Amino acid sequence: MRVLLCLGAVALFAAAQAAALDRRALGLVVNDSDPLSVEIGRYYAERRGITFQNVIRLAFAPGRPALGREEFDRLKRDADAQAGPQVQAYALAWALPYRVECMSITSAFAFGYDPAYCEAGCGPTMPSRYFDSASHAPFSDFGMRPAMALAARSLEEAKRLIDRGVASDGTRPEGTGYLLSTSDARRNVRAQFYPLAERVAHGRLQLRVVAQDALMKRSDVLFYVTGVAVVSGLESLRFRPGALADTLTSAGGMLDSGDGGHTTALRWLEAGATASYGTVVEPCNRVQKFPHPAVLIARYLEGDTAIEAYWKSVQMPGQGVFAGEPLAAPYR
Repeated sequence: MRVLLCLGAVALFAAAQAAALDRRALGLVVNDSDPLSVEIGRYYAERRGITFQNVIRLAFAPGRPALGREEFDRLKRDADAQAGPQVQAYALAWALPYRVECMSITSAFAFGYDPAYCEAGCGPTMPSRYFDSASHAPFSDFGMRPAMALAARSLEEAKRLIDRGVASDGTRPEGTGYLLSTSDARRNVRAQFYPLAERVAHGRLQLRVVAQDALMKRSDVLFYVTGVAVVSGLESLRFRPGALADTLTSAGGMLDSGDGGHTTALRWLEAGATASYGTVVEPCNRVQKFPHPAVLIARYLEGDTAIEAYWKSVQMPGQGVFAGEPLAAPYR
């Protein structure tokens, strides 16, 4: 099922399935100056069977939230030079840095640094041609390599994340997608898309639209879409392997911050989700800068990997960081 957005109107039509992106098309980017990145990369390559030809080695001072443009441009040229023509997407083996000036690092690796993807203020930014695309070869088709950060604060957390992704493959898990309609009027703007998400999921996934600010004590979470600054009750939930979860809030992509102001994508992963998304600079509540729930669910149910489903669900991704296990594919 394909979901198209055009001037606020949404249409559904069937799309022929193609093979989802796999380990042969994923470039694993490791920072050799960061011992944790090296260990995460080693474990991920082992678990996913990524061969040395697809391992891309960079070296830069670790532990910083942001890179400057000149330093990043050098690293990007180095990464692209090492990437063979088979590489269609990148997995970044670190949580920090998560930003390049005003862009997220995942979008900067995808498009190259371009301020058109992160205009100041609340206005629109450059859209992604990959949005809601049927493509499984984004570099060949669009000249961009979507990226996702294997974000973790420790090797143990990284292993748990990676293992969840691997365990999810092809399982068609039983579970529930929860779409929360919250009392936070500014952050609840994605609720307008929930009826379409219900149509997409009908007959294929149990989906519940819940009018409350937090989900508590559920053990079957496959999708969790909400709009609040701080998501409470995460410690009471159990996510199924392959689960996708995020909240619409301003600083969800600031992976070095705690839950004091905003729940981050990293916090979702630590709670048990397999992939998430958050913005690294102020996006306001423009819905195009956040995952469209109907597109996200439709693409995942059609067999896309986590990196494909998440990237295809964001129309203006320049300010947002994608985090998680890229190749998780429960519905492959």
